[in-house]
Amino acid sequence: MTDRSVSPPTTLDRAYEFLGGDMEERGCAAIPAQACTDVPRNFLLNVANGAATKLAEQLASPGLVLPWLLSAIGAPTGLVGLLVPARQAGSLLPQLAVAGQIRRIRRRKWVWVGAGAIQAAMLLLMAVAALALPPTAAGLAIVAFLSIFSVVSGMGSVAFQDVVGKTVPQGKRGRLLAQRAAIGGALTLAAAILLKSVLSDEASVGSYALLLAVAAALWAFAAIAFAVVIELPGATEGGRSMIREVRSGFRLVRDVPGYRRFLVARALLVAVEVATPFFALHAQGLSDENLGALAAYIFALGLAEVLSNPVWGALADKSSRRVMALSGLVAAAAGFFALGLALLPPAAWNQYVYAPIFILIGAAQAGVRVGRKTYLVDAAPERDRPLYVAFANSAVGVVTLAAGALGLLAALIGVPALIALLALLALAGAAAAWALHEADRMVIGKGAKH
Repeated sequence: MTDRSVSPPTTLDRAYEFLGGDMEERGCAAIPAQACTDVPRNFLLNVANGAATKLAEQLASPGLVLPWLLSAIGAPTGLVGLLVPARQAGSLLPQLAVAGQIRRIRRRKWVWVGAGAIQAAMLLLMAVAALALPPTAAGLAIVAFLSIFSVVSGMGSVAFQDVVGKTVPQGKRGRLLAQRAAIGGALTLAAAILLKSVLSDEASVGSYALLLAVAAALWAFAAIAFAVVIELPGATEGGRSMIREVRSGFRLVRDVPGYRRFLVARALLVAVEVATPFFALHAQGLSDENLGALAAYIFALGLAEVLSNPVWGALADKSSRRVMALSGLVAAAAGFFALGLALLPPAAWNQYVYAPIFILIGAAQAGVRVGRKTYLVDAAPERDRPLYVAFANSAVGVVTLAAGALGLLAALIGVPALIALLALLALAGAAAAWALHEADRMVIGKGAKH
């Protein structure tokens, strides 16, 4: 960083030190020297961007708000089952198709800005469809707009991690991701109160449409915040077609053992990221749940974000693989804790008994997100970072699609048995993450020792 001893720290400097730690800590590792003076500004803009999108995701959640909206407008029930797969797979699978093209763009922040603007537009169109179209047409339109939203989200994800790698020093990235999520989690607590007070059983379609409109405004704000990030032009050579990108990705898997091990660990930890709906089903099965309980569980998930992300972020900047491993252990503990609650007598049951489980699984999910993102941004060579990110996300997108069958499996073996299976997979993911090289040693070639 430049010498700041000649002038007192500015408000920007103080805010950066509060959220990101000592300004001199780890210097400007792994970013261009010219980008050093812009780190505080870029860090804070990135935090604002993430907090806004986190709240927007809660207000337009495909796992909560959109299903209630489809129910309110009278859309066919079958459309509800398409929401989460459209959101998850849509954001992951297409990333290889765009990674090579993103490499051709000198300032990749504009990919995220464009994606954010489209996402805001899609949310507004969902609101209009809900208000103006017949039930079936409105439901189909909402699923279609969500699919477009998700595809451009995947494009933005590749660009985001590349921009972070160019603008935020190694040693600060974990804290950046954690602060984005923690502040967004604090806003989620407010969102839970809003859901309880506004989305009552008698809530009108207009109430849901208003939530989507607010989410669209938040996404537009996030796009503006990212647009004013100062990003130096990057290398544009080496752009490839999708077919060449796929081949290059498989070559990485073949030639970089550390990357291969990371993919295995991340695939196993998908069990952590898809677990929440099954814990909700389990809670419903143990007691007659109502909207108040649902709001309490949303609040618990938000509280988990607030409490855990600062811890995960600080740990990730020291060892992101250990964050992934610890998160798997916490998720497994949540699963076994939930199964143990079935032993309680009915008289001892209320909604707050199960809330700590949602705090645990929320903390575990936050840790997996911070750990895997920090690991890959720190580990991937700058020139090929979009390929490393896109191939990993596309590969895990296939795993996520397969995880969509867990609902059918729950119907066959029961929710408690499925939670036990998810806990065991989380344990396996923790072991796989613990066995990884540290991020700065992932790309060490075939046959290297741990």
